[in-house]
Amino acid sequence: MASTQYADGRQENRVKNYTKFWQKDFGKEGEVDNHNRVESYTDVVNGYYDGATELYEYGWAQSFHFSRFYKGEAFAASLARHEHYLAAQMSLRPGMRVLDVGCGVGGPAREIARFADVNIVGLNNNDFQIQRARKYTKKAGLEDQVSFVKGDFMKLSEQFGENSFDAVYAIEATVHAPTWEGVYGEIMKVLKPGGVFGVYEWCMTDAWDPSIPAHKELAHAIEFGNGIPEMRHLKKARGAMINVGFTIEHEEDLAERPDEVPWYYPLEGDIWKAQTAWDYFTVWRMSWSGKLVSHTAIKVMETLGLLPKGTHDVGESLKVAGDALVKGGQTKLFTPMYLAICRKPALSEI
Repeated sequence: MASTQYADGRQENRVKNYTKFWQKDFGKEGEVDNHNRVESYTDVVNGYYDGATELYEYGWAQSFHFSRFYKGEAFAASLARHEHYLAAQMSLRPGMRVLDVGCGVGGPAREIARFADVNIVGLNNNDFQIQRARKYTKKAGLEDQVSFVKGDFMKLSEQFGENSFDAVYAIEATVHAPTWEGVYGEIMKVLKPGGVFGVYEWCMTDAWDPSIPAHKELAHAIEFGNGIPEMRHLKKARGAMINVGFTIEHEEDLAERPDEVPWYYPLEGDIWKAQTAWDYFTVWRMSWSGKLVSHTAIKVMETLGLLPKGTHDVGESLKVAGDALVKGGQTKLFTPMYLAICRKPALSEI
């Protein structure tokens, strides 16, 4: 049966098939399942985001990432500060040509373009998200400064050519790659000599031991709930950067900072922890009652044909994600904010 292709770029079969990439019992996951997801990473990621993008925008923001909080800081301000911090650590300067690898609907690209006065190209392999990114960017009046293209982050040099960008960043995106060496190697190629790469990477921490069944199941729950082919150790990310030739100028797991308010607090769904009055709504959407309302609405809309079939199942996977990410944060087995600032050697150093 042919897949329903929506005008906005979503494909119904991709959404319907998303959950089939995992065993229903994560304890039964094997290397064959991992291999299948890694080999089919494009279908895994696109199936997830065809179903989850609108849910992210409703339940979170146009910036699909986590952030640190200080006491009393508003949710939106925290997201922006996280983006500004990366731009500052990378020393972005006005006029630079910058690539955003895995740009989502363009929230960080628009914010960083305003903050650093740089020109950003957002890369995404999902048609639905690209359409939305362009719409929001036009509304923001940033079309001359921020653009979006469809492409595979494992083939950057084919699309852009080598030595094309002054800087490249990725915010919680390259975890979707089948290998870190592959995607980091492509980033290395498209950077100009002496160029900078900044990343917030999703990793399992050094405390994570895949030989412990509970640890392994936690990783699979994070994968399933977030469209990730395979979760990997932080040390593998570091090793991949070095292996492809980067010099790591600064690295830090920001989740290890002794923040009074943890990065995962919005996912806990406790409205009494909301930092500002407006954040009550954001946190409520993550509560049991908020999830009941939203997921019931999704089921009705899917039944009426207003959403692709399978969207409700993807929404259910987000529940799994929320619980797993909170547990991963509380146990320090997972981080969404391993920060690395890397430099491509200058010509004089090669």
